[in-house]
Amino acid sequence: MDNEALIDSFSVFKDEKNIDRASLMAILEESIRCVLRKKYDSSKNYDIIVNPDQGDLEIWRNRIVVQDGTVKDVNKEIELSAARKIEIDFEIGEEVTEKVELKSLGRRAILSLRQNLLSKINEYDNTNIYKKFKNKIGDIINVEVYHILPKQIIMRDEEQNEMILPKQEQIPNDFFRKGDPVRALVKRVDWKDNKPLAILSRKDDSFLEELFKLEIPEVSEGLITVKKVARIPGEKAKVSVDSYDDRIDPVGACVGMKGSRIHPIVRELKNENIDVINYTTNIQLYITRALSPAKVSMMEVNEEHKYVNVYVKLEEISKAIGRGGQNIRLASQLTGYKIHIFRDLPSYEDDVELTEFSDEIEPEVLERFHKVGLTTAKSVLNYRNNDLSKRTNLEEKIINKVVSILKKEFEEEIYNN
Repeated sequence: MDNEALIDSFSVFKDEKNIDRASLMAILEESIRCVLRKKYDSSKNYDIIVNPDQGDLEIWRNRIVVQDGTVKDVNKEIELSAARKIEIDFEIGEEVTEKVELKSLGRRAILSLRQNLLSKINEYDNTNIYKKFKNKIGDIINVEVYHILPKQIIMRDEEQNEMILPKQEQIPNDFFRKGDPVRALVKRVDWKDNKPLAILSRKDDSFLEELFKLEIPEVSEGLITVKKVARIPGEKAKVSVDSYDDRIDPVGACVGMKGSRIHPIVRELKNENIDVINYTTNIQLYITRALSPAKVSMMEVNEEHKYVNVYVKLEEISKAIGRGGQNIRLASQLTGYKIHIFRDLPSYEDDVELTEFSDEIEPEVLERFHKVGLTTAKSVLNYRNNDLSKRTNLEEKIINKVVSILKKEFEEEIYNN
């Protein structure tokens, strides 16, 4: 193979992999130097000139002229008699520059050169693909089903790059055939067999958030912010939204006229039921909205330990909990609070004196309550546990026990998520 033939074959690789000119020159030069190092232990005394646009490749070796019979390194030194065959007036100590043809390196060296080129081109290509995938993490991309396997689906993008949609990242109702177009989120990028492999997801919460950006102009433009997403993929989701512009109704803009904007997202998620609520920093109001469609009567919020006792009327209990506990679970994920649902305290005409519980509560404990004016069960239950502890100067575990005993008299804890 001569120099021009190598350039021609390399140009094919360049076009296939879409390598830029600077990278092409660097890869080719480094590959040649690698072969020279293997053959002569060094390539520092070589000048390599690459011009892929014109199909030119020149390799020049520089050697120092030495006295005949004193050559120690044939790669870096040349005898005076040999130098004068190139040019008659060379003297000892001068530098001789000679053009080197690839074929003079030998067949094995040329084969090594081609393998090295292929290796570096693939390495370059894989690095570019990795960077491309890495930059798309968190974005939705359009892909096509290429091959369906029991535990994963192999997808391809428009550049024929392969990606994986694992079974555990699919929506339970997802069903695909070969050739189907699919939208999915790039979740991460792994390396497998020295190749980058993008892992896709349709179950991730971010997939729903990115769909909002694609389908709702105000979200993509930043006028509406998606604050939090909570999902049970394929079943139900809750999304809190906010806007810094008071003129915009974020919920109305996301849902659209008669659901025109939210319906395409619902269809993409295989009929996943989506509740969109207004975000607020008022935690009680936020939890109330998160539990919609249930109507909350009252609640006790413990901000320190991130839990809340929510009281609802008997007929609202099933709504608050939701089918299979979906509503309360998503509300808890959305707000970050552990939610306990209780039946609302009915309005009792007759309260119960604390002395009626003397068989369950120690006399000295009852005395503490009496001293601060809490003489009935209802009067105690009207306070939060931490307030009762401060007023009576009783330990929290004692307060918890008393409240538990009193609640059994009036109510039943319905659900604890």
